[in-house]
Amino acid sequence: MTTPGSSTARPYSEELWEAITPIHKAILDHPFITGLVDGTLPRAAFRHFIVQDSHYLRDYARALALCAAKAPGEEDVRAFASDAVGAIAAEQEMHAAFMADLGGSAGEAAALPVGPATRAYTSYLLATVYGGSFLDGLAAVLPCYWIYARVGAELLAESSPDPLYRRWIAAYGDESFQSVVRRVVSLADRTGAEATGAQRAHALGHFVTTSRYEWMFWDAAWREETWPV
Repeated sequence: MTTPGSSTARPYSEELWEAITPIHKAILDHPFITGLVDGTLPRAAFRHFIVQDSHYLRDYARALALCAAKAPGEEDVRAFASDAVGAIAAEQEMHAAFMADLGGSAGEAAALPVGPATRAYTSYLLATVYGGSFLDGLAAVLPCYWIYARVGAELLAESSPDPLYRRWIAAYGDESFQSVVRRVVSLADRTGAEATGAQRAHALGHFVTTSRYEWMFWDAAWREETWPV
């Protein structure tokens, strides 16, 4: 059994990614993602995504701030605090620009209801980061970094005939974003190496759950999900 501080046979990140390989493939095969690449994604679905993502990022920024509060080292505290600020900046700048291109505004997006998948995802995320260990919280927030980086890099190679979708792909395929993600994945390796086998397995469960929520988030946008009652 792994004990705290012991070395492991392989990096924790390999364990994590292996667990979500089928989810990652399902995301790449989802019609929302394939529609971004070939330009056939309906504007209404993309608009739904942007609106819900603006809601999501507000709570994601809170989750990152909580990770900063629990982080073991000063450098990690600063990094997560910076990422929290960056998440809010993305909501204010990038989403406002996309909404303008879609004929709306950031204020209009903020006034629209938080959807079921968004509410479920952010509620789970905040509950995990509040109530769990630092490793639990890190594992819960990691899919939003890592899956977007992987999807962005793979879509960047294919690009899109639609300039709006091409701009979204470029934002997540960009090296500046990729370097941030490498830093968080490296932190997961360091933190996982210091955890027990039971702690690693528990955190992995959160990682898989929020990865599933990532798929659900795109699927909700594709279906333009609303509350049933």
